[in-house]
Amino acid sequence: MEKRLAVFPGTFDPPTLGHFDIITRAHRLFDEVLVAVANNPSKHTLISLEDRIAMMQAATQDLKRVRVEGFTGLLVDFLRERHARVLVRGVRTVADYDYEIQLTGMYRTMMPELEIVMFPTSGNLSFISSTLVREVIIHQGDVGQFVPAPIAEMIRLKFLHRKA
Repeated sequence: MEKRLAVFPGTFDPPTLGHFDIITRAHRLFDEVLVAVANNPSKHTLISLEDRIAMMQAATQDLKRVRVEGFTGLLVDFLRERHARVLVRGVRTVADYDYEIQLTGMYRTMMPELEIVMFPTSGNLSFISSTLVREVIIHQGDVGQFVPAPIAEMIRLKFLHRKA
Protein backbone atom coordinates (compact mmCIF):
# COMPACT_ATOMS: atom_id res chain seq x y z
CA MET A 1 0.00 0.00 0.00
CA GLU A 2 1.28 3.43 -0.95
CA LYS A 3 2.12 5.87 1.83
CA ARG A 4 -0.22 8.81 2.13
CA LEU A 5 2.18 11.75 1.79
CA ALA A 6 0.82 15.24 2.36
CA VAL A 7 2.80 18.39 1.60
CA PHE A 8 2.26 21.55 3.63
CA PRO A 9 3.97 24.43 1.80
CA GLY A 10 4.59 27.97 2.93
CA THR A 11 7.09 30.71 3.39
CA PHE A 12 6.92 30.30 7.18
CA ASP A 13 8.55 33.67 7.88
CA PRO A 14 8.46 32.82 10.77
CA PRO A 15 6.65 29.56 11.52
CA THR A 16 3.79 30.24 13.94
CA LEU A 17 1.60 28.29 16.33
CA GLY A 18 -1.04 28.38 13.58
CA HIS A 19 1.31 26.59 11.18
CA PHE A 20 2.21 24.06 13.88
CA ASP A 21 -1.51 23.48 14.54
CA ILE A 22 -2.04 22.57 10.88
CA ILE A 23 1.05 20.32 10.84
CA THR A 24 0.00 18.37 13.94
CA ARG A 25 -3.53 17.88 12.63
CA ALA A 26 -2.25 16.72 9.22
CA HIS A 27 0.19 14.43 11.04
CA ARG A 28 -2.80 12.61 12.56
CA LEU A 29 -4.36 11.98 9.14
CA PHE A 30 -1.44 11.18 6.85
CA ASP A 31 1.39 8.67 6.94
CA GLU A 32 3.93 11.39 6.31
CA VAL A 33 3.82 15.18 6.24
CA LEU A 34 6.43 17.08 4.27
CA VAL A 35 6.70 20.70 5.31
CA ALA A 36 7.93 22.53 2.21
CA VAL A 37 9.61 25.83 3.11
CA ALA A 38 9.44 28.11 0.10
CA ASN A 39 12.23 30.32 -1.12
CA ASN A 40 10.01 32.81 -2.91
CA PRO A 41 11.95 35.67 -4.55
CA SER A 42 8.78 37.78 -4.79
CA LYS A 43 8.52 37.83 -0.99
CA HIS A 44 11.11 39.77 0.93
CA THR A 45 11.60 37.54 3.93
CA LEU A 46 13.00 38.67 7.25
CA ILE A 47 14.42 35.23 8.04
CA SER A 48 16.76 33.33 5.71
CA LEU A 49 15.60 30.11 4.08
CA GLU A 50 18.18 28.13 6.07
CA ASP A 51 16.97 29.61 9.36
CA ARG A 52 13.30 29.02 8.48
CA ILE A 53 14.09 25.37 7.70
CA ALA A 54 16.01 25.02 10.98
CA MET A 55 13.15 26.63 12.91
CA MET A 56 10.59 24.30 11.39
CA GLN A 57 12.83 21.28 12.05
CA ALA A 58 13.21 22.32 15.69
CA ALA A 59 9.45 22.80 16.11
CA THR A 60 8.56 19.44 14.54
CA GLN A 61 11.37 17.28 15.91
CA ASP A 62 8.98 15.26 18.11
CA LEU A 63 6.69 14.45 15.17
CA LYS A 64 8.42 11.39 13.74
CA ARG A 65 6.53 11.34 10.44
CA VAL A 66 7.16 14.99 9.63
CA ARG A 67 10.11 16.10 7.55
CA VAL A 68 11.12 19.54 6.40
CA GLU A 69 12.64 20.58 3.07
CA GLY A 70 13.27 23.89 1.40
CA PHE A 71 12.36 24.49 -2.23
CA THR A 72 12.55 27.05 -4.99
CA GLY A 73 10.38 27.19 -8.07
CA LEU A 74 6.87 26.06 -8.80
CA LEU A 75 5.13 24.14 -6.06
CA VAL A 76 3.60 21.70 -8.56
CA ASP A 77 7.10 20.81 -9.80
CA PHE A 78 8.17 20.15 -6.20
CA LEU A 79 5.07 17.99 -5.65
CA ARG A 80 5.73 15.96 -8.80
CA GLU A 81 9.39 15.41 -7.83
CA ARG A 82 8.26 14.04 -4.45
CA HIS A 83 5.40 11.99 -6.00
CA ALA A 84 2.98 13.85 -3.73
CA ARG A 85 -0.68 14.05 -4.61
CA VAL A 86 -2.03 15.72 -1.47
CA LEU A 87 -1.54 19.38 -0.67
CA VAL A 88 -2.40 20.71 2.79
CA ARG A 89 -3.40 24.34 3.19
CA GLY A 90 -4.38 26.32 6.26
CA VAL A 91 -7.07 29.00 6.26
CA ARG A 92 -7.58 31.60 8.98
CA THR A 93 -10.10 33.96 7.45
CA VAL A 94 -12.61 34.30 4.62
CA ALA A 95 -9.95 36.27 2.72
CA ASP A 96 -7.56 33.31 3.10
CA TYR A 97 -10.27 30.97 1.85
CA ASP A 98 -10.96 33.12 -1.24
CA TYR A 99 -7.25 33.18 -2.06
CA GLU A 100 -6.93 29.42 -1.51
CA ILE A 101 -9.85 28.75 -3.86
CA GLN A 102 -8.01 30.70 -6.58
CA LEU A 103 -4.82 28.73 -5.91
CA THR A 104 -6.79 25.48 -5.96
CA GLY A 105 -8.01 26.22 -9.46
CA MET A 106 -4.51 26.99 -10.65
CA TYR A 107 -2.91 23.96 -8.98
CA ARG A 108 -5.61 21.55 -10.22
CA THR A 109 -5.23 22.90 -13.77
CA MET A 110 -1.47 22.35 -13.64
CA MET A 111 -1.70 19.02 -11.76
CA PRO A 112 -5.17 17.43 -12.15
CA GLU A 113 -4.35 14.46 -9.93
CA LEU A 114 -3.70 16.76 -6.95
CA GLU A 115 -6.06 16.70 -3.97
CA ILE A 116 -6.15 19.77 -1.76
CA VAL A 117 -7.12 19.56 1.90
CA MET A 118 -7.88 22.82 3.70
CA PHE A 119 -7.68 23.00 7.46
CA PRO A 120 -9.27 25.94 9.21
CA THR A 121 -6.89 27.14 11.91
CA SER A 122 -8.07 26.47 15.44
CA GLY A 123 -10.12 29.45 16.64
CA ASN A 124 -7.76 30.54 19.39
CA LEU A 125 -4.93 30.84 16.84
CA SER A 126 -6.77 32.43 13.93
CA PHE A 127 -5.48 35.93 14.68
CA ILE A 128 -1.81 34.90 14.43
CA SER A 129 -0.09 35.62 11.12
CA SER A 130 3.57 35.56 10.15
CA THR A 131 3.20 39.18 9.05
CA LEU A 132 2.13 40.28 12.53
CA VAL A 133 4.80 38.16 14.21
CA ARG A 134 7.47 39.74 11.97
CA GLU A 135 6.28 43.15 13.16
CA VAL A 136 6.77 42.07 16.77
CA ILE A 137 10.28 40.82 15.91
CA ILE A 138 11.19 44.04 14.09
CA HIS A 139 10.10 46.06 17.13
CA GLN A 140 12.10 43.82 19.49
CA GLY A 141 9.06 42.28 21.16
CA ASP A 142 8.54 38.85 22.69
CA VAL A 143 6.99 36.38 20.23
CA GLY A 144 6.71 33.53 22.72
CA GLN A 145 2.90 33.54 22.68
CA PHE A 146 2.75 33.25 18.88
CA VAL A 147 5.38 30.66 17.89
CA PRO A 148 6.48 27.25 19.23
CA ALA A 149 9.01 27.50 22.09
CA PRO A 150 12.07 26.35 20.08
CA ILE A 151 11.33 29.00 17.46
CA ALA A 152 10.87 31.72 20.09
CA GLU A 153 14.30 30.88 21.46
CA MET A 154 15.92 30.91 18.01
CA ILE A 155 14.32 34.28 17.25
CA ARG A 156 15.44 35.66 20.61
CA LEU A 157 19.03 34.59 19.99
CA LYS A 158 19.17 35.79 16.40
CA PHE A 159 17.02 38.91 16.29
CA LEU A 160 16.42 40.35 19.73
CA HIS A 161 19.18 42.58 21.00
CA ARG A 162 18.26 42.49 24.63
CA LYS A 163 18.60 39.90 27.35
CA ALA A 164 15.68 37.66 28.31
